[in-house]
Amino acid sequence: MSHLTSRRGLLFGTAAVSAGALLAGCTSNESDDGDKQATSNQPAADDKPGKPVTIGFAGPQADHGWLNAINENAKSRAEKYQDVTLEITEGSNDTAAQIGQIETLINKKVDVLVVLPADGKALTQVGLKAMRAGIPVVNLDRVFNTPQAYRCWIGGDNYGMGLNAGHYIGEKLKDKPNARVIELAGLDNLELTKQRTQGFDDALKNYPNIKKVARQAADFTVESGQAKMAQLLQAQSEFDALWNHDDDQGVGALRAIEQAGRDGFLMVGGAGALSAFQAIKQDDGVLKATVLYPPTMAASAIDLARALGQGKGVGGLAEFEIPASITLYSAVVDKTNVDQYMPTGFE
Repeated sequence: MSHLTSRRGLLFGTAAVSAGALLAGCTSNESDDGDKQATSNQPAADDKPGKPVTIGFAGPQADHGWLNAINENAKSRAEKYQDVTLEITEGSNDTAAQIGQIETLINKKVDVLVVLPADGKALTQVGLKAMRAGIPVVNLDRVFNTPQAYRCWIGGDNYGMGLNAGHYIGEKLKDKPNARVIELAGLDNLELTKQRTQGFDDALKNYPNIKKVARQAADFTVESGQAKMAQLLQAQSEFDALWNHDDDQGVGALRAIEQAGRDGFLMVGGAGALSAFQAIKQDDGVLKATVLYPPTMAASAIDLARALGQGKGVGGLAEFEIPASITLYSAVVDKTNVDQYMPTGFE
């Protein structure tokens, strides 16, 4: 969290300085008839075929619905472009194996690399190796230890995910005295879990009538979700809301809730599984919303890699180059907007 936060702070701080400079320029009393508005003639990437680009893609083993959706988003996006050839490796959770796969792509001299590392720290050196070989790297989600190991980072906002879940629940319960909420987290040894919990806790501070009374950590599987949720239900005879970090483990949590015959509370999930969207649309159970951690980031990573390979910028931005860092927003999906997001749901 500290690394991502510091980079976001730097970006926002720079933006603030730039905005201030622009404001000063616009309000200056000095006039210069020779001044012209700055314009960018740099071409932006679009759907029209351009320079052929070979993109190497390396990710972890697709042993979770979200990770499988990452692979599918990358493949389907690459197929959209006539000028893109995708060299995709067999996913591995073994860092040594993934390093070897990336080194193979480097030796093949692909034009751009897209890497979702099984372990960002462990794969930093191979990211540096690619960059030093002149192959720009798009670092997907799990960040390398140094920005020198990638040209662009794109990923989700774990803190924002928790923050938005907390605000959604807070707004639903803000008029209920002594409201009680519980949390079904993911793996506690992962930094992303800590970030999600911190965001959730920070949001709840805005609602003095709400207290988090229990938390259990599962491990992103259906089985762990069911087991840990059963423990929460046994320990908490009454509560008003539940936030579950992950929709896959949420399948198990819902089983435990059904088996216990419990209701009378609202549940908010996390990530954006199709099963969660369908339950939200049906609206006949406790699951009322989920907070996105969008696997569509892999499709966007392919877009960015193609733009890098073609030496183009991003449409809608004035800069010649693609950004150094892109943090995706964790939108809340409930019955009011679920139809919009249904096509993005992963299985």
